[in-house]
Amino acid sequence: MPADTLAVDFGTSNSAAAIVEGGALRRIPIEDGTDTLPTAVFFPGDGGAMRIGAAATEALIAGEEGRYMRALKSVLGTGLFHEQRLIAGRRRTLSDIVTAFLVAVKTRAEAATGRRFERVLSGRPVNFHTADPARNARAEADLAACYRAAGFTEVAFMLEPEAAAVASHGLGRAGGVGLIVDIGGGTSDFSLFRTEAGRVRILASHGIRLGGTDFDHAISLAHVMPLLGHGGSLRREMGPGLLPVPNAIYVDLATWAKIPFLYAPETRRTAAQMAALAVDPRAMGRLVRVLEEELGHDLAFAVERGKIAANSGEAARIAMGPVEPGLAAPVTAASMEAALEGYRPKLREAAQDCLAAAEVAAEEVASVILVGGSSLMALVSDEMAALCPGAEMRYSEAFTAVVDGLALVAAA
Repeated sequence: MPADTLAVDFGTSNSAAAIVEGGALRRIPIEDGTDTLPTAVFFPGDGGAMRIGAAATEALIAGEEGRYMRALKSVLGTGLFHEQRLIAGRRRTLSDIVTAFLVAVKTRAEAATGRRFERVLSGRPVNFHTADPARNARAEADLAACYRAAGFTEVAFMLEPEAAAVASHGLGRAGGVGLIVDIGGGTSDFSLFRTEAGRVRILASHGIRLGGTDFDHAISLAHVMPLLGHGGSLRREMGPGLLPVPNAIYVDLATWAKIPFLYAPETRRTAAQMAALAVDPRAMGRLVRVLEEELGHDLAFAVERGKIAANSGEAARIAMGPVEPGLAAPVTAASMEAALEGYRPKLREAAQDCLAAAEVAAEEVASVILVGGSSLMALVSDEMAALCPGAEMRYSEAFTAVVDGLALVAAA
């Protein structure tokens, strides 16, 4: 590809851009002082300019009036991506918002390098959606349309784990089979490769829709949502007996991409009605407060911090002070393991499917290279070590291996 091609890893949680310049890989600081940019946006309530990355998160933490959004990549290929919603006083689609985010990435990359980028090589997961070819094709078409609307005249894609293999193959054993395990915010991707004459040969790739936001979702439902009334009971409006508290609001409140859409009058009315009938009105009252004061993302960040702390093996707490002073949900490695247990077989099965597609036995894998922020979770390395007992476990650049590989391919 020509030299004016920008490599972009548009991620569920973080994004990055890079080029090769003067024969050397250069990550572009599209966020001041860092190699990655949080894939987050904030629309001020007064109609001011959209903020992205750390500035968006800072506005949320500071309690500014407005709408915060994250995990936009997860809605590619769905009807929600093109639905108009009233956001900060204007009707917008998520497609419009992703386009605006990519405009900012392009503008910042051009300002940092003094170059004009008309072409983009973007990473994409093996599967945006598990076992759904039509929705996968629609997701790629959605993202390509956003890149074009952002000002790129040519758009090409490369599978993210294959890009990571290009950047990370040196960590594997020379001549041996390597397995890239790329666990990001929204997907888990796998590529088997062999290095031959200094070049990477991809043997097979496979992926599923499962990632760090799913881990957060499960941990939130198991630890945080019970303190908001999840799993409780409601009195019947007429007659004896109890009814279970409906799950829908809690499921959405534990889902990064759906949090902004809960702050609607009908959802708040539903929560207030449940609080009036709740056997535990104090817990349900906390749910009402979360919705009224738009504290969903505060909780989501707290869950993320608790997950990272508990992953170290120590007891931790998910701080819920914004909801109620002193409120916290204990989380330990054991309780987190219980919440995430159902994901273990899915990860192993996906890796096994990749091995089967390449007709490679697990015993032949010499190196497992872990990339992506969520690959740092213990259950990932545990499952891969159990599947490939003879392999060396290596960690690549967790947050930049994909964009590094994309840049190397774009410059080749």
